[in-house]
Amino acid sequence: MNPLREIETFIQVAQRGSLSAAARALDLTPAMIGRRIDALEARLGVRLLTRTTRSLTLTAEGASFLEDCQRIVEDLASAEAAVSRGSMSASGRLRITAPAGFGRRHVAPAIASFLDQHPEVDVSLDLSDRIADLANESVDCAIRVGELTDSRLVRVHLAENRRVVVASPAYLKRRGEPTHPDQLAEHDALLLGETGGGVRAWSFVIDGEPRSVRPRGRFDCNDGAILHEWALEGRGLAWRSLWEVSDDLAAGRLRVVLQDYAAPANGIYALFLERRHLPLRTRLFIEHLKQRFGDPTYWGQRPTLT
Repeated sequence: MNPLREIETFIQVAQRGSLSAAARALDLTPAMIGRRIDALEARLGVRLLTRTTRSLTLTAEGASFLEDCQRIVEDLASAEAAVSRGSMSASGRLRITAPAGFGRRHVAPAIASFLDQHPEVDVSLDLSDRIADLANESVDCAIRVGELTDSRLVRVHLAENRRVVVASPAYLKRRGEPTHPDQLAEHDALLLGETGGGVRAWSFVIDGEPRSVRPRGRFDCNDGAILHEWALEGRGLAWRSLWEVSDDLAAGRLRVVLQDYAAPANGIYALFLERRHLPLRTRLFIEHLKQRFGDPTYWGQRPTLT
């Protein structure tokens, strides 16, 4: 059995959620799809999928293997695009969605430089913190920050990001610096409000174990940019992404506290629906983001995102 065919079959099954759907996509029989998955699992010596008569789910090993497989196939597609680029030019409309804050600060400038390189491409950019439905909304590429739950989407890792607790020097001089997450109860926290009236917990690693903490605060808002501004004004502690506050950290306008307890980094990803027959404009844009965000000099004097 061709290992690349096994990997392609596994990706299709994982994304589509069933053997029959993958069979239709690959123009094969469900029995052939099942044999390819069996052969792949036998060769690897691990169970990748848990299959019942009614459902199909990824095992922990399967989820990890899926991300690696998607990266391998994406690299192959990029190599093919690079070879053929001399005789092809990207054109048409590219529809992109991204989180509002990250999109304004990082995606929009990347689009501007991409358009300069590809004059035949048009771009529609939707900045929103809601999760777009790529299939029903005709989105070509979604940029997302953080943990991903939809295994049907192809993901390309662009960079790493961490969240840190920050405060202005004036606030820390006035209120003191917390040295343990338990001391957050003694401080003013600027909290991110969630749909339904709750507030988002802050994540730490305490005694080697992940822990979620919900600090107390007099102010919560569903717009992270406001929390950022209030932190700069010295109104409290805020839990923000490094991509948002790194300029302020480098300039001394904000300082990181509780650095020893910071949660592990999460990813910044480009997502799309189909890898087969991916338009050249989409493939080149994702490659453009990988080169831009993957270059350490892009972040300038900002703290590292790894």
